[in-house]
Amino acid sequence: MTAAHLGGHAALVEDLYGRGLLDDTWRTVWDVVPRAPFIPRLAWRQTPTTCEPLTTEADRLALVHADEPVVIQLDDGKPDGPGIATSSNSQPSMVARMLRLLSVEDGHRVLEIGTASGYVAALLSRRLGDFAVFSVEVDPGLAHHAAAVLRAMGYRPNLACSDGEWGWPDQAPFDRILATCALRTIPHALVQQLHPDGILVAPMARDFWSGAVVQLVADGTGTAAGRFQGGASYMPMRSHRAPTPLPVDTTTCRTATAAVDPRELLNLGFALYAGTRLPRVRMVHADQDDGAQVWLQDEDGCAATAVTGEDAYEYGVRNLWQEVERAHEEYVALGSPEARDFGLTVTARGQQVWLHHPERIIEPAPVSEPAM
Repeated sequence: MTAAHLGGHAALVEDLYGRGLLDDTWRTVWDVVPRAPFIPRLAWRQTPTTCEPLTTEADRLALVHADEPVVIQLDDGKPDGPGIATSSNSQPSMVARMLRLLSVEDGHRVLEIGTASGYVAALLSRRLGDFAVFSVEVDPGLAHHAAAVLRAMGYRPNLACSDGEWGWPDQAPFDRILATCALRTIPHALVQQLHPDGILVAPMARDFWSGAVVQLVADGTGTAAGRFQGGASYMPMRSHRAPTPLPVDTTTCRTATAAVDPRELLNLGFALYAGTRLPRVRMVHADQDDGAQVWLQDEDGCAATAVTGEDAYEYGVRNLWQEVERAHEEYVALGSPEARDFGLTVTARGQQVWLHHPERIIEPAPVSEPAM
């Protein structure tokens, strides 16, 4: 927790401004839109392994006034679930960063995908006016909460309870679209609802290790393109949640020499490259005292795992660890590009990740299977 929480909302805003995340206009907006009223009484702190309920008002305010996310829903609001976070009020520095990428100007009409607590809708309403802000939320309980708090705080943006994947076609076109939930792919419906030169900012749920924020500009012909702008951790849109992979057949376990330290796989540039070369392969990792462990798995149950300083193990009909090492070798040969060197183009036919220039498209790699 940062020291900003000790000074409350004003100190949090001052901290964001001092870090260059807010310009003078946005600082004025943030000063008069406190975060606390938008956080439900029932809320949680996300830890690496669980969600801890905020049981006292002091704990609640300390977290609200810190540069940390606040979980506002578990298990899609269903009782007696496993306690998985399904909605949050995002980390303030991430909100500020996303709004900066949105590049709003006076007179712009903005669509927000994922109202959640209503806080971002309030910030946009204060900046642009209620009439210019449109926000959709798929969860009825969250939509009701957001509408009530926004009204109580004096804001009247245009709200709808619907699946944000489809945008708000009846109110299109928009100058800006902001997604506050992670997308596996950019729905073309959102691109179609942008004005020419309109901007879409969205976090994407990459399978490899980390999320990535993309900033796209529409050309008015149904195409939008732009670069990735660093990492972000957002909860996925409900209709974009990753499918559950098939079980791994552990009887196929075999050893593979690990020529690459798993720690070298844990950067966003490689995640974007490998996630494109090896589609539908996910990677999770765990930090070790002197290294890292990674677990790789595809949708068909093929898998691989490796720990720093040890051999790797592969399962199933793919040489998955060898495929990842090959992708890493390619990535290093390309100069180990950073996340901002990669971009995305979205058309009616789908989307393509590219490196440096839109013409330099990254294609999926062939699947490697064990020799018979």
